[in-house]
Amino acid sequence: MEELSRDGIDELLAEELVGRIGCHADGETYVVPVIYVYDGGAFYAYSIEGKKIRMMRANPDVAFEVDRYEGPGRWRSVIARGDYEELEGADAERARTLLAAKFEGVARGPRPTAAGPPPVAFRIRVREISGRRRSG
Repeated sequence: MEELSRDGIDELLAEELVGRIGCHADGETYVVPVIYVYDGGAFYAYSIEGKKIRMMRANPDVAFEVDRYEGPGRWRSVIARGDYEELEGADAERARTLLAAKFEGVARGPRPTAAGPPPVAFRIRVREISGRRRSG
């Protein structure tokens, strides 16, 4: 096993589509997948308000994990610690623009209807980050 360089970390985060948020509040730990975009300093996402949003509001100290299985005995993984922040206005629009650019050309599923709860734009500002890989 070896450490990923910063370039290796950034490459993995730019290429993957799904990451996992780990949050903890009121004695409960919760890990949930999200689609995201990474700009080199923060992860951006949108979500319908629910358990993860309520937990991150209660305790904004969260973890973010991304990994890739590359075959028997080969994988890469990045783990970050950061701070949850809800976004509004220009910051929320920037998140939307970054996500749209990343997912342009990617098959999309059904879109939420206007009747549902409004999505929450947020970012996780990275405080520390590390990556590892195993090449076989």
